[in-house]
Amino acid sequence: MKKNIILFLISLFILQSCSINSEIVYHKDAASSSVTDIDTREFMAEMMAMTPDSLKQKEFGEMDRLPTTWTSMYDLAKKEGKLKTENPDSIRIMKKVFMKSTKEDNKLAGFSFKMEHFTPEDYLVLKSFTKTEKIPLDQNIYNSWDGKTLTIDTENFNLRSIEEAVKTKSSKEEAEKVAGMMVMFFKKIGTTLKFENKIQSISGKHDWVKQIDDHSIRIDYDLKAIYDNDTKLKNADKKIIIVTE
Repeated sequence: MKKNIILFLISLFILQSCSINSEIVYHKDAASSSVTDIDTREFMAEMMAMTPDSLKQKEFGEMDRLPTTWTSMYDLAKKEGKLKTENPDSIRIMKKVFMKSTKEDNKLAGFSFKMEHFTPEDYLVLKSFTKTEKIPLDQNIYNSWDGKTLTIDTENFNLRSIEEAVKTKSSKEEAEKVAGMMVMFFKKIGTTLKFENKIQSISGKHDWVKQIDDHSIRIDYDLKAIYDNDTKLKNADKKIIIVTE
């Protein structure tokens, strides 16, 4: 299985429904950190069952060598001999984005991505970096946070970065089918937003957004509604503003 890690990850999205859960932590200094967990247990169980024993090592051997501890995208690219940039800003960002695989009973169970203490300036570089290097990131990382107030743009409640990553790794014919089939690729997607300080007030409402405690907000995507223009939401404000103490 001679694929780089991102390509393999995208192939999981295309082949089988996965569950994706993200957590974004907002720090007092206007930076934020995030973790995205991708559960691939059902996919792996089905693929292993369909693969003859004689081919399992060939097909899945490379996955067994993926790091099970946090490893930066920079170190992964260097190890694979696929470091494409010498731009210092891009390299700095690659050193702050990490991935690892997880296992259960010595079998691959999923992947996780982590972004450590990203400043507003880091996100500007990341936006530029992902124009060429498509990475399936949670769109909510780009919401505006100044250390006290988070402004959520509900236009970010989409799967755009994942779509773009899939299209980049697909043929033209496959790419044209992506948007119409995205709802089939996933079982559940959600994001938890956590704040170091208590939430003081929330302005704006959306059906998918709920406060779960004094420090946390939960966003659970309605995948059908994302791609069905006829779906009407009761609450769908364009902006949700969360002010912390």
